[in-house]
Amino acid sequence: MGILENGASLVGNFIPSGLASVASRLVEAIALNSIWERKRRGRTLVFKRRNAHGEQLSELTNLYFRVANIPIRFWSKVEEWRRWEVGCFQMLNGDRFHAYTLGKRCVVAEKLPGVGLYDLIERGSLNKRMLQAAATELRRAHEFWTDEFRGRWSHGDATTQNVLYDAKTDRARLIDFEIVHDKSLPAATRQADDLLVFLLDMVGRVPSRKWIPFATTFLKTYGDAKVIHELGKQLDLPGGLAWIWWGVRTNFADPAKVKHRLTSLSRAIRTLKLDQAAPAVRVRHKRRPSINCHVIKPGIPRPSSRRRVMSESAKALSPGIPRRPPTKR
Repeated sequence: MGILENGASLVGNFIPSGLASVASRLVEAIALNSIWERKRRGRTLVFKRRNAHGEQLSELTNLYFRVANIPIRFWSKVEEWRRWEVGCFQMLNGDRFHAYTLGKRCVVAEKLPGVGLYDLIERGSLNKRMLQAAATELRRAHEFWTDEFRGRWSHGDATTQNVLYDAKTDRARLIDFEIVHDKSLPAATRQADDLLVFLLDMVGRVPSRKWIPFATTFLKTYGDAKVIHELGKQLDLPGGLAWIWWGVRTNFADPAKVKHRLTSLSRAIRTLKLDQAAPAVRVRHKRRPSINCHVIKPGIPRPSSRRRVMSESAKALSPGIPRRPPTKR
């Protein structure tokens, strides 16, 4: 990306000597993998291979995240990354596309249709329809349950680069699952961070007159009041080490400009009428047969009750003759 090349002076100002190499190599950490495309049987496949230095570099970056109290981490272990990458891709895009592992360090996925929203922002082509599609897809994704969090799913790196928009179907899709949130965070906090990361990618790059209309369109379409309320708590600019990562997230936009726009967004969030937003997408989940015993619930007869009924039936003279004679009046 070259994001930190223009911000080298920031590294020296904010990072102590022991961690200087961490911040200066953040961009390299984002490019942990080599990526290329090939066509096979009429379909374009995207190959993503973890580089030899990827594990050490991701662990170094994770050290920075921990020290700066940033609640995300890179998947440093190759097998863990591949499992998560393929699993998330299949969960979100398996309706038409597929992904699988190859060899020891590679993940292969069918290329998804569409253009990255980052590129559309650069072209000046971003519009509300695209933002609505992105918000709808993110809300759908956030409804999935994952055992990794023992709760609802979150992306961890929901930048505009990782959202593709297909104009033919008016559909957005999510890609790239190399970063994961801290498991200890509540679902609403993790998902609010996804919204924040998406908005920070726009905050310094869309025209001033479009910032609030674009941001509020995205949030109203997303529509989860609890998550958006949590987002409102995350709009203050951080200090110290954490600011370096915010610089990356905002493409090192002018901090005064970022602060002004986030303050405006905070005010706008308080006036949003979220009850008019699109309803949540219900996601059906496949359930495996349980191997655990369950407590008997009211309405289900206990074994003793069954035995009592069977015993009383056996004492009856016949199915058509009552066990007790009629009561005399």
